[in-house]
Amino acid sequence: MSEHRPGPLLTRPAHAPPPGLLCPAVLDLSGLRRPVGLPRPRALEGPLELYLAQVGAVDEGALRHAQELLDAEERARARAFRHARDRDAYVVAHAALRNVLSVLLGMRADALPLVREPCAGCGGPHGRPALRTSGVRTPGVHFSLSHSGGLVLVALAGAPVGVDVEGLATAQAVLSARSALHVAERDELTLLPAHERPAAFTRAWVRKEAYLKGLGTGLVRDPALDHVGTGPLPVAPAPDWTLRDVLVPAGYAAAVALRGA
Repeated sequence: MSEHRPGPLLTRPAHAPPPGLLCPAVLDLSGLRRPVGLPRPRALEGPLELYLAQVGAVDEGALRHAQELLDAEERARARAFRHARDRDAYVVAHAALRNVLSVLLGMRADALPLVREPCAGCGGPHGRPALRTSGVRTPGVHFSLSHSGGLVLVALAGAPVGVDVEGLATAQAVLSARSALHVAERDELTLLPAHERPAAFTRAWVRKEAYLKGLGTGLVRDPALDHVGTGPLPVAPAPDWTLRDVLVPAGYAAAVALRGA
């Protein structure tokens, strides 16, 4: 940001979301610049904060400034993408995460010590993003990040949290990935008309991914073990977890899982 601003520019929803859906605040990153000075830290606004960013709303200038917020490892990961659209989504996603964490923690976005946790499967340094706590005060903040196509979702919480957004699955993807569903979810899909199955499958998939990201296992844990439902309302996969769908633009589905809520 060319001038110091107190935090990310947000568009709050003017109306309440439909029943059963959480509505994220929209992050406006179109004027993103490298920050000057330190933001003032703040407390979380409740148990969960959700932010949505749209990659297509970020112009070339803001995209260059977004890249400047990333560290060397993140930039290397961005360069590894073969397609520009995927690279841009990664850059916007990680700049958005740094932006909201910067305001929460009172640190420069480009100075946040983000690292990758060890992979739950192989132990390699490619697990979910985390804050390196050595020398950094992190007041019980947990976060999760997801991006797909042109959308980015960020979740901040005071307890373990996972968020996922995906484009709607194709009919072929539904057929090939049915084994990843719980047996009850497969039965639910079978009862639906064929044209309703892609949306129902995608609802179930983002719920599973959100929960597994919250657990910290990712897809190392078999997604077929947990019943989250394919219908309009999610099913809690465990007694100490809350699972909610998130309102996102047409063509996508999203969900968030929060422990202890």
